[in-house]
Amino acid sequence: QVQLVESGGGLVQPGGSLRLSCAASGFTLDGYTIGWFRQAPGREREGVSCISGSDGSTYAADSVKGRFTVSRDNAKNTVYLQMNSLKPEDTAVYYCAAGPIPTMTWAVYDYWGQGTQVTVSS
Repeated sequence: QVQLVESGGGLVQPGGSLRLSCAASGFTLDGYTIGWFRQAPGREREGVSCISGSDGSTYAADSVKGRFTVSRDNAKNTVYLQMNSLKPEDTAVYYCAAGPIPTMTWAVYDYWGQGTQVTVSS
């Protein structure tokens, strides 16, 4: 059974940090691009960052550049999203997804996790 499971979300104060994990089961992440997306209430899903399965290149949305870092550990079949200097506008449900190419277009991705809530508030 193909499954992606996110973890690491929670409540954090502005300026704080969180690290999200995306663990795969039923298939190997090696070779897949892994994307991180988020969706806040009343807003469309948006791409946050992704890491290529072919060469490890990373991409980030302008809104998170310099603050969020995506990485992967193929030995653990896990991808991470390190989020620093968090802002209230980062509040959303965060999803990871596996797909064939590095893109911020969510429709391209084949497998999705269930999401983890990140709330940035004082």
